[in-house]
Amino acid sequence: MAQSFTPTQKMAAAARRGLRLREKFGRGGTDVGVRRAQQLAERREVDEKDVKSMHSFFARHAVDKQGKAHAWDSDSDPSAGFIAWLLWGGDAGKAWADRKMKALD
Repeated sequence: MAQSFTPTQKMAAAARRGLRLREKFGRGGTDVGVRRAQQLAERREVDEKDVKSMHSFFARHAVDKQGKAHAWDSDSDPSAGFIAWLLWGGDAGKAWADRKMKALD
């Protein structure tokens, strides 16, 4: 049976911030990212498949932090990459997914 994990408060807060910024600026994230953000914001259980998907998202998108268009960690001019990062739980989500992946291996 697949393990199940509850997102942390920090992940939920990051996801809610990402949803607000995406709504305000009309950029960042995909429909999949929005669904993930809604799941995290409501602290709904994440299964093993979701953990793997989160882990691979963060691995692929860490490079977005180097982007020059707009700003990382900004509420007034956030980059699309930053908004997407938040939708997946932000830095707290990355650390959490990394820990869960280690536990699954």
